[in-house]
Amino acid sequence: MIKVTEKVFFGRHKIVCTGILCLFVFFLAAQHNPDSLPEPRQPQRVGGMTDSIPSSGTEAGDSLREAPKVKIYLENADILSFDQERNPDAQILIGNVIFRQDSSYMYCDSAYFYEESNSLDAFSNVRMEQGDSIFVYGDLLFYNGDTRLARLRENVRMENKEVTLFTDSLNYDRLTNIGYYFEGGLIVDSLNELSSYFGQYSPETKLAVFNDSVKLTNPQFVLYSDTLHYNTATKVATILGPSTIVSDSGLVHSSRGWYDTVNNTSMLYDRSEVSSGPKILTGDSIYYNRALGIGEAFGNMSLRDTTQKAILEGNYGYFNDPEGFAFATDSARFLEYSKGDTLFLHADTLQMFTIDSTAREIKAFYDVRFYRTDMQGVCDSMQYNTRDSVLYMYTDPVLWNETYQLYGDTILIYMNDTTIDFAHVKEFAFAAQEMDSSYYNQLKGNDLKAFFNNQQIERIEVAGNAESIFYPLEDDGSKIGMNETKSGFLNIWVKEGKLDKLKIWPNPQGTLTPIPDLDPSKKQLKDFNWFDYLRPRNKDDIYRAVKRKSMDKPKRNNDKFKH
Repeated sequence: MIKVTEKVFFGRHKIVCTGILCLFVFFLAAQHNPDSLPEPRQPQRVGGMTDSIPSSGTEAGDSLREAPKVKIYLENADILSFDQERNPDAQILIGNVIFRQDSSYMYCDSAYFYEESNSLDAFSNVRMEQGDSIFVYGDLLFYNGDTRLARLRENVRMENKEVTLFTDSLNYDRLTNIGYYFEGGLIVDSLNELSSYFGQYSPETKLAVFNDSVKLTNPQFVLYSDTLHYNTATKVATILGPSTIVSDSGLVHSSRGWYDTVNNTSMLYDRSEVSSGPKILTGDSIYYNRALGIGEAFGNMSLRDTTQKAILEGNYGYFNDPEGFAFATDSARFLEYSKGDTLFLHADTLQMFTIDSTAREIKAFYDVRFYRTDMQGVCDSMQYNTRDSVLYMYTDPVLWNETYQLYGDTILIYMNDTTIDFAHVKEFAFAAQEMDSSYYNQLKGNDLKAFFNNQQIERIEVAGNAESIFYPLEDDGSKIGMNETKSGFLNIWVKEGKLDKLKIWPNPQGTLTPIPDLDPSKKQLKDFNWFDYLRPRNKDDIYRAVKRKSMDKPKRNNDKFKH
């Protein structure tokens, strides 16, 4: 039974009572001093709206909602009165007001109750309770019992166990059990704080939706977004719009994906980007473990080091930031652009190690091909260390510089400020220069060094079992004949791509055969090969799959040098 301490009637209501009863009611009213209790506040109307929302009388939008009719009951009030002149449809309630609709209770200091339209307006110390898990507080409540839509205004707080929503304008739909705000709000749980201009929260599904000026604040990072979904149970944020994650360790840019704020892991899509210091990882999709500093990229991966001026690419990539390690595979490519002329290197698998802030090591495995305007090469595996500026080529290496070709068991390229200083061919060393399609200058020995100046070979030194074939030229460019030599050591000097000087020692042996007398089978040193068909022609040609012909694979003595 409803408990009402006093009933007060105004206007044209007819009251049938004895004079004694009227005096008694007046006496009770005086004893309770209704002036000391909060009066129901008249809704402030702006442009025909109540706080930009119609008051709890029936409105057009409410009639579209289908819901079973459930009556609102007035459970308690200290004073109940009517004002026939000013608000004839309302019961005016003051003091300890309590309403009930099914399992939900509403409390306030004062209210207008529209019993006919099954709605109410509540004022001051408003509280809604739904079961034992949902509590909503505010200064004002406009509630329609037929649509079960509650509009709470000013100092609104919605609590659901460990989750609290703060706003000044909240609409709470009891049918769908969703609260939404539209003038700025904040949701706080045990780990994160999330704010936005528009948002909604479902206590049942634990899902919060945020739009416009979204900010997620975590003890370790801050996430800024345009659109974000967040599960307050799992604490996983789903990114659905342009977003940036800022932390001490770097930045993350993404427009779609998810971030597990408990485990600091994420899956990012649509060409997302992860930055850590000078390193920037980009991919069609990226799995990133921020706690461990580990990332995996899938599809068009790029790992760029802005300090080292290097890029690692591939369709799959992995990096471990604490260990300074990264690798790429599937169309893998490494680019080094520190001095303008970019080196393009391709292999089945590429690895990059950061030794310190100024040094790194690159390892390439299987079918290595590289291109730079001043040099091109192929081999089975390669290693480059920026600390000693040496590029190591292993297993059937071939190096080209303009018309020159170098090959052997192993080739070491010594760099000077990213330009070639000299190349050291170890074991089974061979150098050749194409004169034309039928004639080649050739050098052979146990060990060979080719020295460069202005990106061109200017001197070659051969040590141990040195052999050579050269074709001296007349002034008109015609060939004099074939000069063949054998000695322990041999040096040549090259000027403008042509032989300028030759030194042979000790005990040199040599013959000069005129071109007309030349036996075609004697035109080449043993194990000579011209590998032009393997040579990368441009930066895109490094992806071309080319296998060495079986006839071009001489037997070699690898016992003298092992790597």
